[in-house]
Amino acid sequence: MTEVAKDQRFVSAREAARLLGVKPATLYAYVSRGLLESVAAPRGRARRYRRADLERLRAEGRRAGASAALRWGEPVLDSAITAMTQEGPEYRGRSALALAAADVPFEAVAELLWTSVLPPGRPAWSADGVELASLAAFLPDAPPPAAIHALAVAALAPRDAGRFDLRSEAVLERARRLIRSLAASLALMRGDAGARSLRDALAAPSVAESVLRALGVPPRSRAILALDRALVLLADHELNVSTFAARVAASAHADPYAAVLAGLAALSGPRHGGVTDRVEALLIEVEALGGASRVVHERERRGELVPGFGHPFYPGGDPRAAFLLETARALPGRSRSAVAAFSLVSAMQEAGRPAPNVDMALVALRAALGLPRGAAAGLFAVGRCAGWVAHILEQYAAGFLLRPRARYRRED
Repeated sequence: MTEVAKDQRFVSAREAARLLGVKPATLYAYVSRGLLESVAAPRGRARRYRRADLERLRAEGRRAGASAALRWGEPVLDSAITAMTQEGPEYRGRSALALAAADVPFEAVAELLWTSVLPPGRPAWSADGVELASLAAFLPDAPPPAAIHALAVAALAPRDAGRFDLRSEAVLERARRLIRSLAASLALMRGDAGARSLRDALAAPSVAESVLRALGVPPRSRAILALDRALVLLADHELNVSTFAARVAASAHADPYAAVLAGLAALSGPRHGGVTDRVEALLIEVEALGGASRVVHERERRGELVPGFGHPFYPGGDPRAAFLLETARALPGRSRSAVAAFSLVSAMQEAGRPAPNVDMALVALRAALGLPRGAAAGLFAVGRCAGWVAHILEQYAAGFLLRPRARYRRED
């Protein structure tokens, strides 16, 4: 038989996953990372995989042992917090997309991640009384959120003598105040004007409203709902690099502030939370050239990737991004930046390129809300801090030290 579908040298995706002993999502991740090639079958059938490639990959996995687990896609520890599915993450058994669609407040979802219980309504979180405005003296003009947040956490920690109490109730008391402080501290992006709005941001009744007040945007109900949705969908994504960094710190019994700082440090990288800044730069390019299609084609010509598109875990498209883009499009008004974002999404779709991921969608939502450039990275940190805290608590309870091994390689 000559057809790929009937050729015994090829197997289906389900059989390929079974042979490798992985989930289908991990199989697709192998393809996206270039570790495995999928082959088109005739007449529109599902793609197939070479049995020889699978045997090679399985043999390499056996030789690599546990070290391969620390690369993208393989499980390294047990967790009861978030399950990864092709329909998006599930927080303690509840779909994050369903929670966002039902407009469950971010604070309630954070409590769900921390305690397994979803409280009714929006829990009231008190803000820390520390005067964050004094931090402006240590920041440059128009500082990025990563610098603001690192400075804020480092300033708050020494003032909290009880931060070494690692009991859950003590950690959660601090986590609520810390997230409120991170949201309000975004006001420092706006210089003197922002410093004056810090107190109002700290006094706001919710994290979402605190962000809006900090960034100088009227806290209208639709804007608050949109931000709540974004924060909910960003709250956790299993063992991403920043969450794993926070867990490693927590495994050494570093205090919660120090563990959150580890997460913030990892998030700041241009291959993680910093992707939003690369998307922002791309939108400036789209605005300058006056056409998203031209930018996409030029990137293809130069062999460059377009940041904000494609996700190794979601080969069919990031469901969080689709939901946030829908939310952004429903908001009134159209800034140049928002128009550029939506046109870029359309241009990529027309070119048959990968679907947008949550980084692209977050920047589009930032633009649609009229928030300043760069704010998307700050929103990411505020939302993801809820997940970091959940994993920090789980690691404290687990009690073991995360200490992977290296395989020594001699360099001649």
